[in-house]
Amino acid sequence: MKACKSFAHPFSLMHPQLSDKRIVCREFIQALDTCHANNWARLTGRCNQEKDKLNQCLRKERVERSARNRADAKEQRTKTEKAWKELHQND
Repeated sequence: MKACKSFAHPFSLMHPQLSDKRIVCREFIQALDTCHANNWARLTGRCNQEKDKLNQCLRKERVERSARNRADAKEQRTKTEKAWKELHQND
């Protein structure tokens, strides 16, 4: 029977959505990772504050990204509608 080795997962494997080239909320990620290094703190809820701060930061980034995407889509839609009007203007 083989003994089970403990394996510390790199943070990027635990949270693949955070492994982008441009990492946002880096200080919150590092704080949570540091807290999770202490298993007792992780298991007893002592890392909850760090996790909440990270979640708030990631939510803020997601909301900002959604607003940018919405504005870009609206601009692209306006350009497309203008192109269609110009195309069908001669009909």
